[in-house]
Amino acid sequence: MKVQIPNELKSDMPQTMFGKILAATPVVMAVVATMLAGLASSEMTRAQYDRSLGAQQQSKAGDQWSFFQAKRMRGAFQRNTAELLQAVSEVHPLELTTFKKWAERAQPKLVAVLESRPGKDAMNFLQRGEVPFTSAAPAPDPKVKAALDGLENSKVDSEMAGLLAPIDDTALGAAVLAARDQSQAFDDATKSINQAIDQMDALVTSAAAISVGAEAAIGPSVKRDFMTARLRYTAARYEVEARLNQAIANLYELQVRRSNLSAERHHARSQKFFFGMLGAQFGVIVSTFAMAARNRNLLWSLAAAAGLLAIAFAIYVYMYV
Repeated sequence: MKVQIPNELKSDMPQTMFGKILAATPVVMAVVATMLAGLASSEMTRAQYDRSLGAQQQSKAGDQWSFFQAKRMRGAFQRNTAELLQAVSEVHPLELTTFKKWAERAQPKLVAVLESRPGKDAMNFLQRGEVPFTSAAPAPDPKVKAALDGLENSKVDSEMAGLLAPIDDTALGAAVLAARDQSQAFDDATKSINQAIDQMDALVTSAAAISVGAEAAIGPSVKRDFMTARLRYTAARYEVEARLNQAIANLYELQVRRSNLSAERHHARSQKFFFGMLGAQFGVIVSTFAMAARNRNLLWSLAAAAGLLAIAFAIYVYMYV
């Protein structure tokens, strides 16, 4: 038995290959709109992640700036106190022989500290007014160095964006790690010396109360000389530590700006993908109306053109924005 298709149904069916392709327009546009909606949501999620990461990095930078300011203030206080002592009284360079002779009479426990290895190193740095030397940190990547120079020179955001764009995350992370290692190396180099100086200071302070006579016999300036030397050493140590904290803070600031720039880029991409999704949905709406229209090819063609534009726009955003 042969089946005959009514003429009314035949008129509703696509007769050409192009017509058959256009007939699939609603489905294709729905897929494209869904894809673009997913891309827009993904870019917005990445933007939010970068914002959150930038906030964490800003907190770390804030901690380092707090350390920097506190140590600069402590160093300035120590230096000013030393200068005040020198201005109001007679201060002499700290001499090991005189100091040790005073310790033998006033505080015998101090002699053992002076004869220990950390005590000898501490006296050496106290007499010179210097801090232990540590090897310089490896030179950062030239691109990171250029960005640090831009940060130091207070370049505007647009210029900083150009300096930060070519920096690799690995290179910036390596620079932060190297700066932290440099700070830790200085702490390790000064730890035993700082402990010896603190121990000396405690013994010298306690000796003043129990041996005024011995102190007067050798000279009241011994304790003052030690105190001044300790203040100068501590001021120099705080200055070095502050600079190390400043270097770490600047690198964290670069990470913050880089994360914020990445967040802004993903946010802009999300908006553009959203506009592309609207174009695809426009194609879905037009093709849906075409189902109820008699002349469908024209409306389907318009819907297909909207879909192609949405796809092309999405590719442009994904590749170049």
